[in-house]
Amino acid sequence: MTQWSMVIDLDKCVACQGCSIACRFENNTAPATPEQAAIGRSMFWNEVFPMLDEANDYAQPRYIPRPCMHCENPPCIKVCPVGATYQDEEGIVHQNYARCIGCRLCTVGCPYTVRYFNWTQAEWETPLAEHLNPDRVESSGLLEGPAPRPRGVVEKCTYCIHRLQKARAQAVAEGRDFRADDYVPACVQTCTGKARFFGDLDDPNSTVSQFSKKRRAFRLLEETGAKPKTIYLQEG
Repeated sequence: MTQWSMVIDLDKCVACQGCSIACRFENNTAPATPEQAAIGRSMFWNEVFPMLDEANDYAQPRYIPRPCMHCENPPCIKVCPVGATYQDEEGIVHQNYARCIGCRLCTVGCPYTVRYFNWTQAEWETPLAEHLNPDRVESSGLLEGPAPRPRGVVEKCTYCIHRLQKARAQAVAEGRDFRADDYVPACVQTCTGKARFFGDLDDPNSTVSQFSKKRRAFRLLEETGAKPKTIYLQEG
């Protein structure tokens, strides 16, 4: 069974924020007003954080991108009282917006703070409104996808699950088998430093599987026992 995973090489990340922009426009993540952002209500399904070296003020700046970890043992699922967040057989942690009641227990349960409560109805001013992902129309009847989410639900990175659905449908239309490399999240496709890799962790020949076994590989907050499938490579 496929287990989707992402590997991020910190040696190659240049903190260009291309992944964050690609994520925002691919998934139609609503922007926050300056007033909302000032009280912590900005929304980034993918964010790049600076890492400061307190021992050396003149060290080269370092950064760490942070999408959803899509954990093997996700704490968020255990605390949701209505089953709005769940994990499928391929390891992707979903968010069922139709079931979410906005209690935000999952945001507390997630040790990586990758979940965001949607405080307001999504609105985009021109020219942003002219660049929304047109897939929002096709996905408007789905439980997930780039259709704007309603106010009062929790949102998060889904590894662009709608791209997986489209890739599988395209493979059927072309009369061929689906291949793992048919499915690429927007952040991976857009990464200017080629620092991101995506694929099947259970395939020993895949790039992510081979990278996960390198000595440089590590997972954030491993002590929590969440077993994230978003894996990092330390700077060499």
